[in-house]
Amino acid sequence: MTTLSVLDLSPIVEGGDAAQSFRNTRDLAQHAERWGYKRYWLAEHHNMTGVASAATAVIIGHVAEATTTIRVGAGGVMLPNHAPLVIAEQFGTLASLYPHRIDLGLGRAPGSDQATARALRRNLATDVDQFPRDVIELMDYFRPAQPGQLIRAVPGAGLDMAFWILGSSTYGAQLAAALGLPFAFASHFAPAYLDQALALYRSQFRPSEHLDRPYVMAGVGLVAAETDAEAQRLFTSVKQAFINLGQGRPGPLPPPVDDPEGRLDELGGPMLRQALSCAVVGSRETVARGLAAFVERTGADELMVTAQVFDHAARLASFEIAAQARDDLARLETAKA
Repeated sequence: MTTLSVLDLSPIVEGGDAAQSFRNTRDLAQHAERWGYKRYWLAEHHNMTGVASAATAVIIGHVAEATTTIRVGAGGVMLPNHAPLVIAEQFGTLASLYPHRIDLGLGRAPGSDQATARALRRNLATDVDQFPRDVIELMDYFRPAQPGQLIRAVPGAGLDMAFWILGSSTYGAQLAAALGLPFAFASHFAPAYLDQALALYRSQFRPSEHLDRPYVMAGVGLVAAETDAEAQRLFTSVKQAFINLGQGRPGPLPPPVDDPEGRLDELGGPMLRQALSCAVVGSRETVARGLAAFVERTGADELMVTAQVFDHAARLASFEIAAQARDDLARLETAKA
């Protein structure tokens, strides 16, 4: 069975605050490590009152300090918001503190609205080639320093760093293929180009010092519970959040509601159906079938599971049930062999 990992936005729930979100993130990471998840990623977003992971490198350190074996990283850092040297220093610091456990996923989107992007970057002046150049510059800072080199990442130079390219279109797929890096696709919220991007990445992949064959990770929104009905009820928090975002009213993660007649689906319309078309929601058995079908469709080497659940205990249970479904599928594959 394909490896499972965790994507966490450190969600701020209605009535909660960032401090509570960070405690929950730390607790979930410790549980995920025990349940056999491979990595725990946090994502950079800004000016979003429902997402607490804006200072991504800081929260990665918070998680890495609380765990011992699980890989921890960024899924991802939105590189256009930052000077490559600053990111090299931040992640060089993390790699020095937690050797061989840090991942650095890089994305091209701002992770915010245009006004916030301007506040982060001071201007939006860039060109289509800037992101690849910034990626290469950042990667170069981790190479061993050369005599006479004017600018070094301290710490950073000569340290082990696992780079990833993130994307929700064919652009990231092409760049990951050209650089010989693993590729993570954001199918948990933007699946429109999933099949096209993965096919392009695999067909154009060039082996590199980082990777000798294509490696795909795909995002999956997942909510699991004891019953399909309870999982669908918990999933209404995600639906409400997407509807609010689409209507220009982003906010904290709302509590679930009873929606037996599917009024949220009607309210969300095609946008909601498209954004959540790859979501897996249900009981342990339903989740196992959903994960197996998604892997069969994509051939993904790894799935990055994200569960936006209002109640922390229910969120823990969702990830635990997903791990159990993974183990069920592994036993089934072993029995077939």
